[in-house]
Amino acid sequence: MRESLPGFCHYGRVRRGEETRGIGVIVDNQKSNIRMMQGNSACAEGAIAAGCRFFAGYPITPSSEIAEDLAEKLPAIGGNFIQMEDEIAAMGAVIGASLTGVKSLTATSGPGFSLKQENIGFAAMTEVPVVIVNVMRGGPSTGLPTHTSQGDVMQARWGSHGDSGIIVLCPASVEEMFYMTVKAFNFSEKFRTPVILLPDEIIGHLTERIELPDYALLEIVNRSKPIVPPEKYLPYEMVESDIPPMAFFGEGYRYHVTGLAHDETGFPTNDPEKVEEQIRRINRKIERYRDEIVEVEDVFTEDMDVFVVAYGSTARSAKRAVMIARENGIKAGLLRLKTLWPFPDKEIEKIYRRANKIVVPEMNLGQIAHEVEWATRREKPVIRVNHVNGEPLTPKEIYERIKG
Repeated sequence: MRESLPGFCHYGRVRRGEETRGIGVIVDNQKSNIRMMQGNSACAEGAIAAGCRFFAGYPITPSSEIAEDLAEKLPAIGGNFIQMEDEIAAMGAVIGASLTGVKSLTATSGPGFSLKQENIGFAAMTEVPVVIVNVMRGGPSTGLPTHTSQGDVMQARWGSHGDSGIIVLCPASVEEMFYMTVKAFNFSEKFRTPVILLPDEIIGHLTERIELPDYALLEIVNRSKPIVPPEKYLPYEMVESDIPPMAFFGEGYRYHVTGLAHDETGFPTNDPEKVEEQIRRINRKIERYRDEIVEVEDVFTEDMDVFVVAYGSTARSAKRAVMIARENGIKAGLLRLKTLWPFPDKEIEKIYRRANKIVVPEMNLGQIAHEVEWATRREKPVIRVNHVNGEPLTPKEIYERIKG
């Protein structure tokens, strides 16, 4: 079945010639930037390219290769790697490192992602830039450690308590694992917020060709630092951009960091007006830049009768299913969601009325289908194609629902 999925070179780490952890195997020649690379390794490489110099985590399948690669690479370039006692501590460690100005990453899967949620909320409340990778596996609980899933979509948005915006990116290839990791760091730094990269296990363990760029040519964003002296610095100031500059610990800017509701100084407050303005600001700083964050891929939607919405590895099968439908005279189109949160509702609203029906394949029981029904106001039938058994959705399964 895996051979039927388009674009799959191998399902797992490839051995061809001499394998080197993280980089994979050089395909063409030693001077080329063309590599055979696993998705998890591309994530580690993207983190380094983005300027990440600290990783804390607890090994868990199917994300472990990210930690393995960074354990080898970070010390070699002056960075630090630490295996913590659990995922809760790991999330706390990356927050602490980021407060000192170091771009920081943690990676996990399934149950580990659940454990990180309280500290993800802390990072949102305290506006500390961190990147969290969750390579999705089957659940609930410990579920299917070595099998794929897209069951953490809603947890990524709503897993932590309270009101806060979140950015969640969903890659569908090894190349996107690299570039979306870079983008996740850039968004995190720019908006002072945790950003989640949400590949499924297939993408994490997929090995395929990638051409690495010249890192010097990548657009790298660093957090805005204060231009006022330490005695005038307000870490949560109500600035016009809604994103206050962030001072590094250890550079003379002493300020209070707490998960409690706080005012512009960072100290706790129960003042309703100050609490309201700060909570609204940390949500507004995502909402107002929504169009800058959200990205989709549009395939054959200009004249479609059947509208397919998909993401992650399922989108690869969906794209093939759309091609099969076109070959058989069915006008199908695909919208691939590269950004899951903020949800691409505007992009769906622009085009869904062109179709007579909508198909949403997912490796869960319909988590994004709910959002599609909301975005389309249930004006069109939304047909769900779902797996929760750890197996990928095939182009044939999706095509049958496009056709039926």
